[in-house]
This record gives sequence, structure tokens and C-alpha cells, in this order.
Amino acid sequence: MAETHKNETYRFIIDETHDGERVDKAIRTLCEDLSRARIQGLIDDKLVTVNKAAPKASRRLEVGDVVEIEIPPAVPCEPEAEDIPLDIVFEDEHMLVINKAAGLVVHPGAGNWSGTLVNALLHHCGDDLSGIGGVARPGIVHRLDKDTTGLMVVAKNDKAHKGLSEQLVDRSLSRVYKALVLKVPMPVKGKVNKPIGRHSSHRLKMAIDENGGREAVTHYKVEKAYGEACALVECKLETGRTHQIRVHMGFLKHPLIGDVLYGPQPTALQAALKKEGYAENVAKKMVFFPRQALHAAAISFIHPVLEEEMSFTAPLPDDFVNILKLLEK
Repeated sequence: MAETHKNETYRFIIDETHDGERVDKAIRTLCEDLSRARIQGLIDDKLVTVNKAAPKASRRLEVGDVVEIEIPPAVPCEPEAEDIPLDIVFEDEHMLVINKAAGLVVHPGAGNWSGTLVNALLHHCGDDLSGIGGVARPGIVHRLDKDTTGLMVVAKNDKAHKGLSEQLVDRSLSRVYKALVLKVPMPVKGKVNKPIGRHSSHRLKMAIDENGGREAVTHYKVEKAYGEACALVECKLETGRTHQIRVHMGFLKHPLIGDVLYGPQPTALQAALKKEGYAENVAKKMVFFPRQALHAAAISFIHPVLEEEMSFTAPLPDDFVNILKLLEK
């Protein structure tokens, strides 16, 4: 039996009909309008609970279990074009390479229905953008977090989008990032091979998940150490999971400076800087750096139509440069 409390919140009490069924399979029967992909997305986003706890899709249900499903509002199918300045590094009739600024959300979503990169692209490109990535993010091949800066590729047509997406899958599209982290990783060069999945209790976070996570591989090397307090690290992605560098560096106990989700704790950062003899005002500016210190500095790929090798670099943005200058003794 089912009770509808709100238009987009549903509650089911499991009876003998669904006893022993997987959560995802039962929901497909109980909510016939939801696709398999939509159900999996709701489970991944912790919008499905069984007895108030977020389950895995494979959890087996029992008689009396209470299943609750929260269905968020649908994303508008046609984002509006907005005149938002873009830093375009390269553009031809097939694609663009963009140097994304901090604070720019890539595509519309909850709380960000306008003012996104997609809105800017619709204005810049008009009807030339590919829609293969879905109506809410035309042309977007991969994404950067809101406060991560640096290089992104955008497709203008379906052929380019398909070609670039295939390079993401086969890992021939190369991306290199610069990150400022707490203390100095040892060894100074290495690889993190740890699967990443949604955090078990924090909906906004990702986490190392040895059981149900997706493969995630990051190669890192220390580019410059600032005593033992901080290090500028180069990270090369072999895979591209959400928050991958932030999660992997946090796993190594070297979280990114300015990262409010994954650390570091202000006291730990202050202590590390004080130990190296940095002034109190430097420590204060480091603690209050307003975003994760992460920049997509280089990208390489084969042009999806012309089949030419292409490589682009983008210098560190001013705020990142200024924070490094503070660390120079």
C-alpha cells in the first residue's frame, strides 16, 4: 500500500508481493513512470530510503520495510541563453576549449537554474551546440566543480561530442591539474587507485568506497614544497570521477587548501604554517582562501573531426598565484 504525502514524496510499506526483491526492482514496479536510470540516480543521491536509511540498489526488501522516495523537481528542458563572458582558448566549427572561471557552475541544477556555463554557451553558440549530453547541458563533454578553474572542452555538434566522449571513456583525453595541498605527500610521486562512490551519510560528498565505488585512478607528483607546510602538486587523471582529486588527496591526508567539504581543518593548517615560521596574517589568508585550490592546467586530445593532436594549457588564476606568493619566503 502507498501513501502520497506531497507531489514528489512517496511512501510504501512492503508486503508479500515484494518480499525478497531488490530495492531498485521493487521501485520500478511501484513507480512505473520512473526509468531504471532515474531510479539508480535517486538511489545514488540518497533520495531513496529503507527504514530511514539509504540503501544500495541491491538491498533485499522484507515485509514491513518502509520505502520512501523523494523525487526532486525536473530540470527545465530548455535553459535560456545568457550573455555571460567566456574565456575561450580555442574555437572552430566543431568545438571550443574554455578556461572556466571560479564560481561558474557548469550546467543548470537545483539552486542554479541560470548563470551557468550552459546558459553562456547557448548565448555564444546559439543553435550550434550538441544536445547529445541531455537537454540540461548541451555541448558539455565533461565538467569541473563550481569553484575549480581551468580547461574544459565543449562540443558544437553530435559527431564532435561522440568523439570527445569516446576519448574520455578510453582515457586518451588527458587532463592535468594543479592543486595546493596541506603538508608534503610522501613519496613525492605516486598513484592513488581507490574506487569512489557517494558518501554514506553526506549527500554532497563523495568518498572512498571499496565495495560499491567506481574505479578511480589519480597520478600525482609534488611540483614544489613550501617547507613541510604545503605543497603544489600536479595531478593527472586516469579516470574522471566526481571530486576525484579532492577525495584522493584527502585519502592521502593531504587535503586541498580552501576545500570546505574535505578539509583541511583550520587548526591543522595554522599549526603547519606556524611550525614553518609563517606570519599569523599569512596563516589567516590561507585559512580563508575562498575555494578549493584546484586548477585544470592542461588538456590534450585528438580533434574529434579533424583527427589532429591538440594540447592546451592555462596559467594559474590570480587568486591561486597570490596564495602561492604568500608561501614564498
